[in-house]
Amino acid sequence: MSLLDSRMTLRNLRLIVAIAAEGNLVRAAQGMNMTQSAVTKALQEVEATVGAALFDRTNRGVLPTAIGAALIAHAQVILAQIRHADQELADLRDGSSGTVVVGTLLAASATLLPRAILRVKAARPNLIVRIVEGTNDTLMPQLRNGTIDLVVGRLPVYRERDGVEQEPLFGDHAAVVARATHPLATRPALTLADLAGQRWILPRPETTLRRQVDEAFRAAGLHAPTGDVESMSVLANRELLLHSDYLTVWPVELARMEVRGGACAILPVELAETRRPVGISTRAGGRLTPAAEVFIRALREVGATLSADT
Repeated sequence: MSLLDSRMTLRNLRLIVAIAAEGNLVRAAQGMNMTQSAVTKALQEVEATVGAALFDRTNRGVLPTAIGAALIAHAQVILAQIRHADQELADLRDGSSGTVVVGTLLAASATLLPRAILRVKAARPNLIVRIVEGTNDTLMPQLRNGTIDLVVGRLPVYRERDGVEQEPLFGDHAAVVARATHPLATRPALTLADLAGQRWILPRPETTLRRQVDEAFRAAGLHAPTGDVESMSVLANRELLLHSDYLTVWPVELARMEVRGGACAILPVELAETRRPVGISTRAGGRLTPAAEVFIRALREVGATLSADT
């Protein structure tokens, strides 16, 4: 039996995760309801067990060493599994309850996710759904360490796929959107060349959608537009769109929702490079809680309906 098997406790794991999250022993102590001296002593005991320093001390706090980062990553998974086990036992005791943490990308937020939540809540009113919004680069690490149960949205092609299982539900593409009274909104036909010199609100450069938009312009022999504003905030982007001549790109379901409300128009130009499936991402080899399984079934049912409509 190794030293970690015999001497590492859940409290030790929670301690190093808390220190890494706070980057500061004082704040970690406050969060764990301990004194700073107790946290320092406990950390020293863990480092003695491991036989190596877990954190480097700096003027601004502490930073994980390579060994510390490796142990912290394992600790996050272990603690997440403990939480899942606790949740599963609660679900088994009371089949109508449970909690599922869902990471959502923009493409799922307009239709798929809300409809799935309504479907689940109709059958299991006591189930709690926690939503975490973000992009693949922020949500997938949380999925891999067990903080999030599943992610719904456009499935990544290459990046952020390690340690992740994907299940496509239906096809999606992005639409170019402007306010309903934009000068281009009444044009019967447009090309990307007509849009290249316009003012744009674009997704951040690290996002898949932004890379696909850039690729669409390059494929047409054009320079990709430079966004005056780079943002993934739907509310902020919508307000800018409605009160200016900006253009933006939204997943088509979100764009259609705004068109139905009369506020926006979808411009008649195709972005073929943005065609990607929307689906469910889960941690490879991870065990889902009953609540997460129920939610995934609802996503599949709603996804089948949306697929039939497209």
